[in-house]
Amino acid sequence: MSIKFVQLGEVTTLQAGIGFPLNLQGRKNGLFPFAKVGDISRCGRTGNSILTTADHYVDQVDVDSLRAKPVPVGSILFAKIGEAIRQNHRVVTGCRMLIDNNAMAAIPGEKINGRFLYHFLKTVDFYCLAPATTVPALRKSDLERLPIPLPPLTAQRRIAVILDQADALRAKRREALAQLDSLTQSIFIEMFGDPVSNPKDWPRVRFATLLENIDSGWSPVCMDHAAQDDEWGVLKLGAVTSCTYNDSENKALPEGVAFDPKIEVKPGDLLFSRKNTYHLVAACVLVGESRERLMLSDLIFRFRLNSDSKVEKQYLQSLLVFPSKRSEVQKLAGGSSGSMPNISKGRLLELDIELPPLSVQQIYSARIQSIDALKATHRTSLTELDSLFASLQHRAFRGEL
Repeated sequence: MSIKFVQLGEVTTLQAGIGFPLNLQGRKNGLFPFAKVGDISRCGRTGNSILTTADHYVDQVDVDSLRAKPVPVGSILFAKIGEAIRQNHRVVTGCRMLIDNNAMAAIPGEKINGRFLYHFLKTVDFYCLAPATTVPALRKSDLERLPIPLPPLTAQRRIAVILDQADALRAKRREALAQLDSLTQSIFIEMFGDPVSNPKDWPRVRFATLLENIDSGWSPVCMDHAAQDDEWGVLKLGAVTSCTYNDSENKALPEGVAFDPKIEVKPGDLLFSRKNTYHLVAACVLVGESRERLMLSDLIFRFRLNSDSKVEKQYLQSLLVFPSKRSEVQKLAGGSSGSMPNISKGRLLELDIELPPLSVQQIYSARIQSIDALKATHRTSLTELDSLFASLQHRAFRGEL
């Protein structure tokens, strides 16, 4: 099927958001959600395409005073200013709402199916459309000229249904993985209690007594691409940020630059992000499998335990990422105004570690290994579904579906 292309402005209305006065912010209920970029990003990260709630709400009297026009149900929202554009989140409004002036809405017209438009816009890298300035921003005029495929409405609806169904399968896998993560935390609570309040009165020891060393990494100037199998690479922060190890988050070492095998990442390594934003610092992962020839960056520590320390790596990783404990660790971070906070080795060595009997830790580790095996199965399936979805998208917007 041949597909004609039209400009986005021909089949949609692009509506910019409005300023959100401070005196109206903070309400938790009202007639209209007032969505900010954070609401859009949070919804987008979950994989849910429908946005119905926000952190702030307003009533009709506020809408009138602002002379605002709520965006209708079925509008596609996205960030239009700042680094949030790079995240490329798209969400669809599930109710009428206002959006702030850092966001924009594409309101489908009669000639285009909203779900078809949503799926197509998810394939477009809006960051490439933002002029290279100090603060990137999308211009309405540029967006209006964006070419989009426009098959007949019947074909649009059929394509949207196929992509929705494929996306729903991916969502179920992500939900299953989230439930397994919740199960892991529930098991931890059941066996050990909240580590900060320590209701089971486990003894506490200084972290220094458990460690042989905290290894530091190295961050030379790297290439812009990930390392190939025969190349050395350096881990990026993204390899540990989610508290699940991801060895694809790396940059290739330039040819001829010396590598240091002493800081090569190995299975069983316990890695920790020493520097990041306050929200993301102090992520910790236990490396299961890893490709060879990857080095630690200087933003990542490796904890090497004493041979006689009575602590399981799996328990220690789960302890350090448990929400209340991680918050405690994040408070160790220091840094000047405007810089990313950094956690020093000295402060980490003084950290108190709750230490249940080794036999109890080993039981916990065995249970988590079983859950991790299930997670691996779900992740493999999700990867396959992601590939299928990408293939369907490619074919759909080329007229081959």
